[in-house]
Amino acid sequence: MKPSKAILPTIILSQFCCTSLWFAGNGVISDLIENFGLKASTLGHLTSAVQFGFISGTLVFAILTIADRYSPSKVFFTCALFGALFNLGVIWEGNTLVTLLSLRFITGFFLAGIYPVGMKIAADYYKKGLGTSLSFLVGALVIGTAFPHFAKHITGNFYWKSVLIITSSLAVLGGVLMLVFVADGPFRKSSKGLNFSAFFSVFKNRPFRSAAFGYFGHMWELYAFWAFVPVILNTYKIIHPETTFNIPLWSFLVIGIGAVGCIIGGYLAQKFDTKRLAFTALLLSCMCCLVSPLLFTTKSEVLFISFLLFWGMVVIADSPLFSTLVAQNTVSELKATALTIVNCIGFAITIISIQLLNVLQGEINPIYIYMLLTIGPVFGLMALFDKKKVLF
Repeated sequence: MKPSKAILPTIILSQFCCTSLWFAGNGVISDLIENFGLKASTLGHLTSAVQFGFISGTLVFAILTIADRYSPSKVFFTCALFGALFNLGVIWEGNTLVTLLSLRFITGFFLAGIYPVGMKIAADYYKKGLGTSLSFLVGALVIGTAFPHFAKHITGNFYWKSVLIITSSLAVLGGVLMLVFVADGPFRKSSKGLNFSAFFSVFKNRPFRSAAFGYFGHMWELYAFWAFVPVILNTYKIIHPETTFNIPLWSFLVIGIGAVGCIIGGYLAQKFDTKRLAFTALLLSCMCCLVSPLLFTTKSEVLFISFLLFWGMVVIADSPLFSTLVAQNTVSELKATALTIVNCIGFAITIISIQLLNVLQGEINPIYIYMLLTIGPVFGLMALFDKKKVLF
């Protein structure tokens, strides 16, 4: 039976609303530093806390096969409510660095029941055209991730706490929409019980390993780039004092344009080989890492912004393609678990790259540190390369 036309838009809207929690702290980082007497390095620590929370959550969800054993929509709703609650806790005046890190960690933990579970719900509804469906879903994640920067821009004259209130309200709305309007999908197969071996057994499949390792290389670059977009813009502004662009607005646009890349990739996947497309996008983002120092030296603000917008598109365009490859090379009973496992490892890798940039930005010339993001794409490209099948 063909699913209702309203199902995918509802999943997409819910995903956008709930993933706005992800960078809520990043959107008001300057205010947090000022109000709580924190250091500039707090950006990397708060971002890593969310990532570490997400990793811990995905590990628990994967080992207990929660989204395969229970209704994914109910899991999504429950996690949305708790994520919203702990995100809102950041506005408490008595917060310290420890409590802020704890709140962001717990928010990240409950995001594990939102992002991969949202993909699982989509996979339960769509077998044909799964790549396109996941491209819209990851696009929603991109806009949700970028949204706090936009919220900061539009609430510039209001108190910074409004950004946290808006994102928490959106998360509750997203959870309710999923619970009320999205039932369990027709292709869902409930797991019969705990499967502690699932964490390891899925990697026995060679096509799954190739897709997973490609995704891991992609993740080394992705969140480090997203987290440091405001820093990249500010660095350029310091080098070129005549620059007048609005950092929160352009941070939103550079990250948010990735949704366009996801959607384009999803539609191209209907006509071309998904693995080849993922390889191409990863190669392009790898090249952006390599040439990034040159762009800091250009006096053309238009050229610099155009480059960042292009990078913002290709850095995420392969994400739904990798998710599609993972889902397609996993048995139905373990689909949510496999997606969660891959997310768990991928996000663990993001902590390393984020903290590496966080440390090096104070040690070496910051225009060169983004070349280190090349490491991930190179690893991913090696994993995807197939000697028996020419990619180009």
